[in-house]
Amino acid sequence: MNKKVSPEEVRRLIEESKAGGNKANGAWQERLFSGAALQLMTFPSLKFILPGLIPEGATLVVSRPKLGKSWFVLDIAIAVACGRFTLGTLKPATGDVLFLALEDGKRRLQRRLDKLLPTFKEEWPRRLKFATDWPRADQGGLADIENWISSVKAPRLVIVDTLAQFRKLVTSKTQGYADDYAAISDLRRLASKHNIAIVIVHHDRKVEADDVFDTVSGTLGLTAAADTILIMKRQAGSVTLYVRGRDIEESETALQFTKQTCRWTILGAAAEVHRSAERSRVLEALKDGPLQAGDACIAANLRNSNAARQLLFKMVKDGEVIRTGRGLFSLPPSDAGNIDNKVTVRGQRVDVKGGNAGITDVITDVTDVTGESRSSVATNGAGPIPEILHRCDYCGGQFGGMNPWNWPPDRPIRQILLHHRCEQPWWDCSGQPEGVR
Repeated sequence: MNKKVSPEEVRRLIEESKAGGNKANGAWQERLFSGAALQLMTFPSLKFILPGLIPEGATLVVSRPKLGKSWFVLDIAIAVACGRFTLGTLKPATGDVLFLALEDGKRRLQRRLDKLLPTFKEEWPRRLKFATDWPRADQGGLADIENWISSVKAPRLVIVDTLAQFRKLVTSKTQGYADDYAAISDLRRLASKHNIAIVIVHHDRKVEADDVFDTVSGTLGLTAAADTILIMKRQAGSVTLYVRGRDIEESETALQFTKQTCRWTILGAAAEVHRSAERSRVLEALKDGPLQAGDACIAANLRNSNAARQLLFKMVKDGEVIRTGRGLFSLPPSDAGNIDNKVTVRGQRVDVKGGNAGITDVITDVTDVTGESRSSVATNGAGPIPEILHRCDYCGGQFGGMNPWNWPPDRPIRQILLHHRCEQPWWDCSGQPEGVR
C-alpha cells in the first residue's frame, strides 16, 4: 500500500475481511466487502490433487461411452488412496477418496480392482470408499457427500460416475442451461468449501464440433460451471486428453491404454506423439510403392488430404520420404548417395573399378517387366538418348529433357539406380538426384 494507514483502519479492514460474505442470508450491506479488505484477505494456496490435470474444485471428465474413462478415474482414485503413481509418472496428493460408482455393481467393481491392484500380496486401500447406490443431488445426495467429507481425516477426492445418475432429474418443463449449470455448480461450491476435488464423469455427444469442448453432451451450462474440463477423444487411432480450466494451463496430451493392466499412460504432448505415429503409418503405407497425398491419407489414416500433403512435405524436408514425380511420394532408396565406385542394381551393390568400368556388364543383366533385355543401352555418349531416360515403360512417368539424368556425351556415368515401381535402371550423371529416384 502506497499511503499510510492507521492501526485503527487496519483493524477495521481486517474485521471487514473476516465478515465479508459470511452472512449470506443477512442484509445486503453485510455481504459486501471492499477492494481494500480483499487486499488483506489470506487464502490457502491452490492444491492439485493430480499435478497438471486435476486441481481443487469441480472437474468434468468426458468421453464417448466405453472409451475407458471409468478405468481412468478409478486408477486415479486408487493412486490417491494408496499414494502410488498413476498415468505413468504422476504422483497425486494422498488422502481419503469417495467413489460413487452409480453405473456399476459390487461384482464389476471387484473385477476391475482385481486388474488394477494385486489380489493377495497386499490389502486393498481402506481409504478408498465405494458406493453403488446414492441419493440424487436434490434428494440428499449433496448433504451425504458433505457428511462423508466431515467424517474422514483427510478428504481429497470425490468421484461421481456418472453425472446422469446423480443430478436432479430433468423434466420437459425445466430450463436446460440453468439445470445443467446448477448440476455442476452445486458440486463446485461443495468442493470449494472443503478444498477438495470432485470429479464428475459424463458423456459427449456424437456430433463433432470445431472446438472439442463443445462436444460435451448437454448445454454449455455444464462446461461453464465446471472449474476444469478433461475430454478424452479418439482420433486417427489414438486417444488425446484435452484439458482446459480456470486454474490450469490448457493442454493436449496423448494417452495409451494397456489392455493387460487396464491402466492409462501419458505418452507426452499430443502434437509430438501423434506426429510421430502419423509418420510411422505413412512410412508403412509407402512400403507398397509411391502414393499421392490423397491415397496416403487413406492408407495412413490421416485427417484429410491437406493434412497428408503438409505432413509429406515435412517428411521430404526431413529426408524421410522423397518426391518421385508430380504429386507422388515414396521411400528413399536405401543406398542413395553412396556412389563411390558402386552402383545399385536390384538391391545389390556392385563395385565399379573407376569410371564406367563394369557398368555395361551390369546393365546386360537388368530386364524390364516384359523380360526384354536392356543390353543395347550404351554407356557413354554413344547414340541417341535412351528411351528409358525419357519415359518409364511401366508407369509412363515423363522425365523430360532438362533433368540431370539426360544422356551426357561429355561426362562419365556416375551411378545406376532402379525406378521405384518397375525396377528399370536410370542414370545419374551428377550424383545429386533431385526428382524421380
